[in-house]
Amino acid sequence: MSQHFDLIVIGAGMAGVAAANKCAAQGWEVAIVDSLPYGGTCALRGCDPEKILRRGAEVIESARLLSGKGINSDGLSINWADLMKHKHGFTDPVPQSMEDGLTRSGVTTLHGRARFTGPRQLEIDGTVYDADRLLVATGARPRPLEFPGHQHLIDSTDFLDLEELPSRILFVGGGFISFEFAHIAARAGSAATIIDRGERPLKGFDPDLVELLVDHGREVGIDLRRRTSVVNLHQSDTGYRVALEHDGAQETIETDLVVHGAGRVADLADLGLDAAGVEWGEHGIHVADYLQSTTNPAVWAAGDSADTAGMPLTPVAVSEAKVAASNMIKGTTTTPDYAGVPTAVFTIPELTRVGMLESEARQEGIDLAIRYSDTSGWYSNYRIGATTAATKILIDQSTDQVVGAHLLGHEYGELINTLGLAIKVGLTTRQLKSATAAYPTVGSDLGSML
Repeated sequence: MSQHFDLIVIGAGMAGVAAANKCAAQGWEVAIVDSLPYGGTCALRGCDPEKILRRGAEVIESARLLSGKGINSDGLSINWADLMKHKHGFTDPVPQSMEDGLTRSGVTTLHGRARFTGPRQLEIDGTVYDADRLLVATGARPRPLEFPGHQHLIDSTDFLDLEELPSRILFVGGGFISFEFAHIAARAGSAATIIDRGERPLKGFDPDLVELLVDHGREVGIDLRRRTSVVNLHQSDTGYRVALEHDGAQETIETDLVVHGAGRVADLADLGLDAAGVEWGEHGIHVADYLQSTTNPAVWAAGDSADTAGMPLTPVAVSEAKVAASNMIKGTTTTPDYAGVPTAVFTIPELTRVGMLESEARQEGIDLAIRYSDTSGWYSNYRIGATTAATKILIDQSTDQVVGAHLLGHEYGELINTLGLAIKVGLTTRQLKSATAAYPTVGSDLGSML
């Protein structure tokens, strides 16, 4: 006999937990399962612990920027072991706290790797369960690499648990993970190298601001190598020998650590989705706009597990999971709202985006006005000694509304949220400029940026 539930959620990250709690609050019999500790990537192995480690790097950078301006930074350094202990102070309690909260909400918590054995059936460590509905929210995993020696790479989870930071680190891939970790490692005293197969890293961000960030990274010791790929990797007496290819020429470099930052794919391969008649690919389960599987109406998906237009961000995953849960409860076909969702790469300084890129806006035929500002000399940056900061805001002149915003600078990760709200609710630049901000704050710069 199998145990029956109204809903089984596969994946106990923020998205899965949100859906489980929402449905349990309606009196449903809900179970949730994960083979990893509860909490998911963001809280345990991603953005939250990364930003805790980044704080140490921020302190180093802040002191460096004010060197000769009142701060003597000589001897200031990161104690990596203590910083890692600080990180664990946040991450270690999360799984039990998350599970306790689910239990209080009436959700049955299960542990183990779930596999579909039929359209509505799962097997978890030898026990069979069935449900009227199943929500897949298993997140993503590092994209498989095929060059000889790829097994020696560590992933982002491993990096965020390093007991010691080696002196030489090679990051493979020109995306979020490589750039964020490289900016931390460089401030902690490591020589950081990023290799990217393409000409342009951080492709989802404004190319002009990306180049400013790359130039700034070079100043702090980050070596970006474009149009470069790994040929093979071998262990050596002192670390690893990595053969690289650049524009047809090969060279070999020595490094102590190689980190996988070459993208992620939906973590679905081990779920047995074929047994449930669920179509899927590396971008996730094929779903209708309202997040129900196109081939099995009992199965729903959210976050990185769903092939949708939403960006691979935790807030988007949570939003999708809540929409899916609501649709299940009400029998509706509501679709997620992706308008005005900001994203940021938390380098130092951070690079942010909301809305369209300039190229996208031009392709749409928008009557475009571009407000570009070099803000490096503005008071809010002069105050902290920053020398790299710029903004580019895209405005539809026919409506006076912001259609895209791109910011590079300290604390701009907070300011981008205001511009995201403006896009979501359709505020005009005139309305934005009419607000009186607290001064002097970074937020008070918005009117001038517009």
